[in-house]
Amino acid sequence: MQENGKVTPQEIKGWNWGAFMYNVFWGIGNKTYLPLLTIIPIFNIVWIFIVGFKGNEWAWQKGDYQDVETFKAVQATWNRAGLFNFIIAIAIFVLYWVFIGSMIASLFNNY
Repeated sequence: MQENGKVTPQEIKGWNWGAFMYNVFWGIGNKTYLPLLTIIPIFNIVWIFIVGFKGNEWAWQKGDYQDVETFKAVQATWNRAGLFNFIIAIAIFVLYWVFIGSMIASLFNNY
């Protein structure tokens, strides 16, 4: 893909956990504002996946990166933080449902 005269290298394409989990903040930090559309309710359910998938390309197009290694180093921080946040969110979700299930089970056992 080419935008603003910049060719997007093939090796930067792919999933970006930072863009997926921190979409609004990631977008502002990378000077790409399409992730702001995740503010729209209902639409955001689909858009966060688009941001996660297309985020690297958008960041490359809007950024002042001289080489792929520099770009990958910057995005690696976002990716680590996003993946960590995703894992924590899934763990909390599972623990929440385990807790709710145990509460319901204990209520039924009391009757």
